[in-house]
Amino acid sequence: MNDRNPSRRRLLHAGAALAATAALPLTALAQAAPDLRKVTLRVGDQTGASQGLLRAAGLLGDVPYKIEWSNYAAAVNLHEALKADATDIGSANDSPTVSAIAGGSRILAVASWTNGGKGTSLLVRKNSDIKSIADLRGKTISPTTRGSVAHFTTVGVLKEAGIALDDVKLAFLSPTDASAAFGAGSIDAWAIWGIFRARTVGALGARVLHDGVGINSGQSVLSATRTAVADPGKRAAIAHYARLTDKAYEWARANPEAYIAWYAAFSKQDKSVVASLHEENSAYKRVPVDDTFVARLQRTHAVWLETGVLRGPIDFNQYVYRDLPIASLA
Repeated sequence: MNDRNPSRRRLLHAGAALAATAALPLTALAQAAPDLRKVTLRVGDQTGASQGLLRAAGLLGDVPYKIEWSNYAAAVNLHEALKADATDIGSANDSPTVSAIAGGSRILAVASWTNGGKGTSLLVRKNSDIKSIADLRGKTISPTTRGSVAHFTTVGVLKEAGIALDDVKLAFLSPTDASAAFGAGSIDAWAIWGIFRARTVGALGARVLHDGVGINSGQSVLSATRTAVADPGKRAAIAHYARLTDKAYEWARANPEAYIAWYAAFSKQDKSVVASLHEENSAYKRVPVDDTFVARLQRTHAVWLETGVLRGPIDFNQYVYRDLPIASLA
């Protein structure tokens, strides 16, 4: 059998990824379009940010299927819900996505966006005597949750500076607990993302010791349960939702003032605080779920293996779905 045809190879990847659950026939992709009015798509949302952005962009007024939203404080909680089949889809950085797969989750990555590596920072308090990464030796750092993008940032920043993990104390905490510990001074530095970072910089005047650029992929991965991907109606709804996400980022880039006004209200911070976050938050652009994407997951996994966070090989070709169509919103 000749597998050198790229289109055939993509189909074979998709078939292999789905075989572990319900063996979706590849011919199903050619079936008549399902009636989306009968579909309910369960969307897991970190802190409510995805729903908030889509609503601010005016994209939720005419969705042809029902969305059932569930909010989670962090990626680890979102991925627990996906593993338990308590939600159909949800977005997270590639680091927690890889960690979830290594932990036994049978998700499929169906779409991805990147902003070039921005979005997660290592913070210290404004009056801290820590002025450089070298000053972190002997200090207590919270990488937030184990296996998170913040953990990945922490590991990468320390490695870049030649600091062994044994030279610092890592305190794994939920975002809420880490915020309280940072404010109380019981941790010296905190690696964190998104709304938590905005609030900490705004409310406490925290300083950014490292912005994560050059360490993180900046990859946002939309993962789905295999049950959802195997269902033609939900698969079509997922494609539509991914296109809505494209449009939301396009809106954010084209309307910076409106975006800043929304995010300031969402994060409960002054516009002056969130204005500096607009560029990185709106920079996300879709990238193909292809061999390059799989290689990115493998590189992230290699870092976790090197640091002893994870063990054992994983073939990430078995955890991607390469054939999600680019849905039209017309």
